[in-house]
This record gives sequence, C-alpha cells and structure tokens, in this order.
Amino acid sequence: MHMQDWNAYRDALLGRVGEFAKQSPDVLRGLHTIETSASKTGLLEPKFHELIALAVAVTTRCDGCIAVHAKKAVELGATNGEIAEVLGTAIALNAGAALTYTARVFDTIASLPKE
Repeated sequence: MHMQDWNAYRDALLGRVGEFAKQSPDVLRGLHTIETSASKTGLLEPKFHELIALAVAVTTRCDGCIAVHAKKAVELGATNGEIAEVLGTAIALNAGAALTYTARVFDTIASLPKE
C-alpha cells in the first residue's frame, strides 16, 4: 500500500489554493469569513473545532481538509486518543446514515408499480 506524503500534498494544495485566490480573492475571503465565524463565540476551544473538522473531513472524504486540519489539531494539542474518538464518531455516523438510507431503498421498492 502506498502512503501519501501528506506534508508535500498539503504544501502543494495550499500553493494551488493560493493561485486560485489570486484569480478569485472574494471566494477565499468568503470562505475565511465562514471558517472564522464558527469560532467567534469562543464557547469551544480551538482544538475542538479542529477535532470536529477532522470528523467532518472524514465524513466528506476531503483529503485536503484532512491534511490541513490534522496538522492544526496536533499543533493545538489534540492527542491520538482524542482524534481516534472523534473519528470513531464519524465512522458511527457514516454507518448510521447508510443504515438510515436503507429505508429509502425499501420505500423505493415499495413504490414500484405492481405487475
């Protein structure tokens, strides 16, 4: 199995994002506004925001998000145990969502015209 060089990937990604920012600075400003607005209340520690971001990154399958937020989470003191716990929640929610969506399959089958 080939392991990704996450540091090189993150650096390359941020470089590309920087190039995009030159073409569309308002989009990046808007994203920055969204990202910082979530933490303005100060009710959660920055580390918790990063842990949540990691769980969402896994759920949305965003490698770039994983590369950026894993680094930030560790820099803010997140432990492997804390990261594993939030990722366990992401796994459970993904499995739960798949289970819940099985009802849609059976609803679809039930709505098929009877021959």
